[in-house]
Amino acid sequence: MNQYYYELEITPSSQYDIFSDFLLQVTQNAIELTSDSIIVRDVEPLDDIMWATDELAKKLNTQIKTKLTKHKNQDWIKKYQQSIKPIKVGSFYIRASWEKERANLKNIIIDPTLAFGSGHHESTFSSLLMIEKYVKDKNSFLDVGCGSGILAIGALKNGAIVDICDTDEVALKAAKENFKLNHAKYNLAWLGSANKATKKYDIVVANIIADIIVMIKKDLQNVLKDNGYLILSGILDKYLNKIIVNFSDFSIVEDIQKGDWYTIVLKRKN
Repeated sequence: MNQYYYELEITPSSQYDIFSDFLLQVTQNAIELTSDSIIVRDVEPLDDIMWATDELAKKLNTQIKTKLTKHKNQDWIKKYQQSIKPIKVGSFYIRASWEKERANLKNIIIDPTLAFGSGHHESTFSSLLMIEKYVKDKNSFLDVGCGSGILAIGALKNGAIVDICDTDEVALKAAKENFKLNHAKYNLAWLGSANKATKKYDIVVANIIADIIVMIKKDLQNVLKDNGYLILSGILDKYLNKIIVNFSDFSIVEDIQKGDWYTIVLKRKN
């Protein structure tokens, strides 16, 4: 274990959600969200993250306060992991491997890491609820930007045949490891996005940020069966209308708001 670790505290004067979403996307470090600050920790200096955040603040024309400190290491990774408690999402029970299983629920084992979540984020929570509702036995399912693989594992436990993909090699590796942890098997996995798919699916889920969803809209549409469902999540409320406008050739079947985040279920218009 390294003797020291670094802590970067970022306090934006406005647009907190944009900063937190940005940091969750660009760093694989441990992140703590408080009521007004975002705290990033790593054993390596965080100057590059501080620079990137300053650049974002300039683009948003807003002010931020940053405080970079060095601390003696007390195994903060272990403390972070132990702070993540099991959570029930519908019929799913998300837990770490060291927590007891719930026999009457569909257990999904996700050991908390620095890079990937474990079901507590609003968009992941809502996506799992929609997967529980719309994914049926033997459905073909594609998770675009799979991250930890939690949504694909949930779909598999609902009876689906799942494929996973991510543009981040670290994410894809983590997802594969979580499938093994759950004694579960995916069908196909590839490094990349929906444009590399070779078939169409009954259900396609993309729990990523709104701008990326809009960017890959045609790819998502191309891999969805005519009667299939498209589940989109990771959408801040301020970007919901942008998604609705860009997916106007789809009907909104259902939407969920949890906190500042939306998850929507879409189906092609007849």
